Amino acid sequence: MITPTSLLYPDAFLSPLAIDEAVHRALDEDLGRAGDITSLATIPEATKAQAVLVARQSGVIAGLPLALATLQKLSPDIDVRAHVRDAARVARGQHVLTITGPARAILTAERTALNFVGRLSGVATLTADYVAQTEGTTMRICCTRKTTPGLRALEKYAVRCGGGFNHRFGLDDAILIKDNHIAVAGGIGAVLERARAHAGHLVKIEIEVDTLAQLREVLGTGLADAVLLDNMDLATLREAVRLNEGRLELEASGGVTLDSIAAIAATGVDYVSSGALTHSAPNFDCALDIEA
Repeated sequence: MITPTSLLYPDAFLSPLAIDEAVHRALDEDLGRAGDITSLATIPEATKAQAVLVARQSGVIAGLPLALATLQKLSPDIDVRAHVRDAARVARGQHVLTITGPARAILTAERTALNFVGRLSGVATLTADYVAQTEGTTMRICCTRKTTPGLRALEKYAVRCGGGFNHRFGLDDAILIKDNHIAVAGGIGAVLERARAHAGHLVKIEIEVDTLAQLREVLGTGLADAVLLDNMDLATLREAVRLNEGRLELEASGGVTLDSIAAIAATGVDYVSSGALTHSAPNFDCALDIEA
């Protein structure tokens, strides 16, 4: 019997606890107090069924561990055969999972399972499209904290399935000084001095700048590890790379699109972060079809 963790993309981590929590929350939302009254009313208890989860478009699959966990949560008698695992590229019409077992459980799980696969495959597919535009460069495309509340771990995992990389997961795993922090703290020098005095030896410090003058000031302090270049045009990004001379890691952000990512990568920055990978990914079209 396959398990949710056996379907995970091997080069990315998603906690089994996060899978369980997400599935429990989603099923609780859908089942309510009385359960699937449609299936209870129309399908005899002993009825068996076989279904296939089908990709209705080409792209990158993600979320299969959650689909499997959803099915297994509703019945221990469901048998699932996986034809691919997360991060696989699939073609339109390709069978992804074959599911056999109690018909009621399969029908009840259908929408929740498809919601997980559709959402996460959408993120993975869009990320893969971005990554394809950076081929031939060493730049990494990263997601942001602009995620669906409660689904951050899942969506950031889906970004990895698409070949992208993760930015910080939350406010607690890196120091990222934004323009408002600078304004409140009294300037670049003051805010970096306070950050460096507070940071542990394993905590990196990144600071956002809007102009080349601010970048020069940051470089002069010697206190930052990385600089976020916010909403800079291509010429300014190229000049920032020249000024930096490889001293700090440079991240471009702001208004990044599929049309602009290749040109940004060519400037020589180390990273590009884009909230669009998660907040604007379209749903991946998939379906659960009952086989006669």
